[in-house]
Formats: sequence, structure tokens, C-alpha cells
Amino acid sequence: MLLGFGLPVSGAWATPENIAGFAERAETLGYHGVWSFSRLLVATDQDLDPVYKSVLDPLLPLAFAAAGTTRIRLGVAVVNAPFVSPAYLAKQAATLDVLSAGRLDLGLGVGWSPAEFAATGASPDRRGAQLEEYLRVLRTLWTDEVSAFNGEFYTVPASRMAPKPVQSAGPPVLLGGSAPAALRRAGRLADGWVSRSATDLSQIGEQIAVVRRAAQRAGRDPDAIRVVTRGVVRVGADHGRRLAGGYSKIRADTAWLAEQGVTELFYDLNWDPLVGSPSVTAAAATARASEILEELAPARHS
Repeated sequence: MLLGFGLPVSGAWATPENIAGFAERAETLGYHGVWSFSRLLVATDQDLDPVYKSVLDPLLPLAFAAAGTTRIRLGVAVVNAPFVSPAYLAKQAATLDVLSAGRLDLGLGVGWSPAEFAATGASPDRRGAQLEEYLRVLRTLWTDEVSAFNGEFYTVPASRMAPKPVQSAGPPVLLGGSAPAALRRAGRLADGWVSRSATDLSQIGEQIAVVRRAAQRAGRDPDAIRVVTRGVVRVGADHGRRLAGGYSKIRADTAWLAEQGVTELFYDLNWDPLVGSPSVTAAAATARASEILEELAPARHS
């Protein structure tokens, strides 16, 4: 199982210096990828976790990290597709893939926040069908010399989009979601599935099985489907959670997740209130995150 790390994109530690520094250090330590996430805005009547109170754009930090690294992959989990047109995201993703020499992994979700749907003018109706068209638009813009699409939700006149991504089929697309229909969609259509921050990791094997069965029924190799898991790490008190407690316990949980079929796990400290909250000091958050980055490095698992 490959190990990655969540970029500093939320709260006090989300500084230019930390984005560059953590990406470079993660690469040196042998992490496979660094990951961001998205939160457009928070309504005043929404009571959300501290992680969501101050969040950078999901793609720009990856471009920033790309400039100081050469090997580590750059992933976003996830961009909510209803909030941005597929043509615009196709251009952004192709550009980032070019600038990073083909290192982008693009996660897509369907969104859940009523405030974000209202603010972007998007409709929450029939999001699954809309996402399937979205994927087809991305792929024609990334791979066809002349792209065209005429669907229920999206239209692309006969057009040329250049430059194309470095990765020949475009950046790998991972679909998020936890409902059975979303899991099946990832297995049928995407390069992989990416789990949510709220996923009960003790049950993740059951969700992986749904993804892989859907891939097999679609005539795809189920073992080729990537399973990327956001690991919400809580160093300290155990509380009976996976990836919580002391470092030896977290390493044991990491090995257990590999046995469940997870192919890539990234440790995400943005959900740690002592790291990703806007209320802590940048220095304290950075010091805690730096220690965890070092302690959980891939070499420590060997």
C-alpha cells in the first residue's frame, strides 16, 4: 500500500512556506503523494468542524507544491463537480498536469452543502447522471484532437483544447461518495474510489467490495481499481478509532487497512483540531504536523 500526506490547506498551518516545505519533505521521506481537499464557503447557519472554517482552493496549492518537487504525486480529494464547468476544470487539470510533468490525480465528488449549491447556481438534482456526463466531457477534451459533446447537462461545440495533459489518457480520475450508487459508479467508470473524511474505516472493506464488484460486472479488472483512503489521524487518545492513538497503534491500523484492500492511504492532519483549526497558532500546528510527518513516514513502516 502506498502512503501519502495531506497538504497544509486548512487553518493556521496553511501557509505558503508550509505548503512548499511539507511537500518537499514528504517527497524526501518517500511519501507517494500529497493531497488537498475543497470547501468553497461555509454558511453562517452551518455548524461545521473547524477544518472547514478556512480552506484554500484545492488546485492552486498543488501547483505551488509542484514547483518545488519532482517525483511526488499531487492529488485532490475532491473537487465538487457541480460547482465548476467540466470544460474549465479540464483546462485547469491539463495545465497542472503539464506544469507537474504528469503527476496529477483528480478526485471528483457531487457536493453536499446547500450553501455551496446556492452560491454557484448549481442544482443538487440528478447529480449522479450529471457526473457521468462530466467524465465524458473531461475525457473528450483531454484525449480527442477535436472534441465535441451534446448531452442532457453539458454541451461542447466541436473544439480543440490544448495543451493536452502529459498523462496520455488525462489525469487519473477518482470518484468520491459513500452511498452504494456512488461506490458502484466509481467501480464502473473511474480509475478509482476515494473515501470521505467521515468514512468509518472499520467498515471500509465492505465499501471496497462494492466498488470492486461493480468493476467486475462492468467488464473491468477489479484489482486495477485504485482505492484511496483519507486517513484522519489523531495522535494521542485512542477512543477506539482506526488511525488514532500512539504511533505504533497507527502503524498497525495502517497495515490492517492494506489487508482490507486499500491501495493508497494518505495521512491527513487538516482534521486534527491541533493542526487544521484556525484557532491554534501556526507555529504549534506546524510543529505537531512536522513530528507526525516524520514519525509516519513510509520507511518507518518497513
